[in-house]
Amino acid sequence: MDARRDDHERRRAVPRRELLPLGGKARSAKGAQVSAALAHRLPSDRWRALEIAFWILPIAAYFLFPKYLVLGSQILITGLFAVSLDLILGYAGIVSLGHAAFFGLGAYTAGLLAAHGWGEPLSGLAAGAVVAAIAGFAASFLIVRGRDLTRLMVTLGIGLMLFELANKLPFTGGVDGLSGVTMSKIFGVFAFGLDGRTAYLYSLVVLFVLFVVLRRLVSSPFGLSLRGIRDGGKRMPAIGAPVTRRLIAVFTLSAGIAGVAGALLAQTTQFVGLDVLGFPRSAELMIMLILGGAGRLYGALIGAAVFMIAQDILSGLNPVYWQFWIGLLLIVVVLYARDGILGGLSRLYARWHWRRS
Repeated sequence: MDARRDDHERRRAVPRRELLPLGGKARSAKGAQVSAALAHRLPSDRWRALEIAFWILPIAAYFLFPKYLVLGSQILITGLFAVSLDLILGYAGIVSLGHAAFFGLGAYTAGLLAAHGWGEPLSGLAAGAVVAAIAGFAASFLIVRGRDLTRLMVTLGIGLMLFELANKLPFTGGVDGLSGVTMSKIFGVFAFGLDGRTAYLYSLVVLFVLFVVLRRLVSSPFGLSLRGIRDGGKRMPAIGAPVTRRLIAVFTLSAGIAGVAGALLAQTTQFVGLDVLGFPRSAELMIMLILGGAGRLYGALIGAAVFMIAQDILSGLNPVYWQFWIGLLLIVVVLYARDGILGGLSRLYARWHWRRS
């Protein structure tokens, strides 16, 4: 009895971590990895230091690169366009090869209003968003009910139809484009100039405001339900989620955001070309999202910036074969950073943090 009592006392004195079974440490590490994965999947509204630094960069670029503000405004507008695609592809799993249709509708709406005497910028943005959102809502009933291949074909068909329609209608300018777009001053104070300063700041403010709204949206229960639909669409109805209505809502919102981006392009360049509805614009948008990383919002912005800066540099070096190097860059990213540039950086940071801890 004394021996048993002594053994019992020794067991109680041993720290709890030493009583773990042989695989206890491995299970603890695995639990930490699961917790980290869950922390990554469950978004937070808190602004991190890296996010703040990210938005300081375009402000710093305004002062550091005054000769490239026109290119900078194009990057910001394209980034907003890429974010609109990321909303349906990265979060809801809706594949689209005709997203330029809504971009072009927003551009032509704002351009036509300005060409006919209504050049107020903010109302032009709102009009472009409304027209594109209505078109997106009408098209969503065909798109969300199909699968990936069906969605690709339907969105591609819608884009081609609108392209030919804009080419034939007399008031769009056809191949020559829509000219005569005259914009008023923003708030009656800030005029659009050739130096691109007003256009850059205007695009940056619109991008930031809409990004904050979308960032909050994807962190909400609505955004989490979109991820659930993307990862297990057949299981979501079992918990009472209206899958079709959610997909229609997010597709309509995405089309409206694309319309805002198109209206921004028309207002800042004061011209609307037929290429805003072209298939190459939709294809390039998909490439940007793959480069940056889908399902992250910031990945869309990074992909747009990398693609357009690389395009500007490479086309300056070789105007004929610059697409070869873009293709090579895309292959490298897909092979070595399957989640895009942002996903690869996140994985490297996670490894560094794990080794450090």
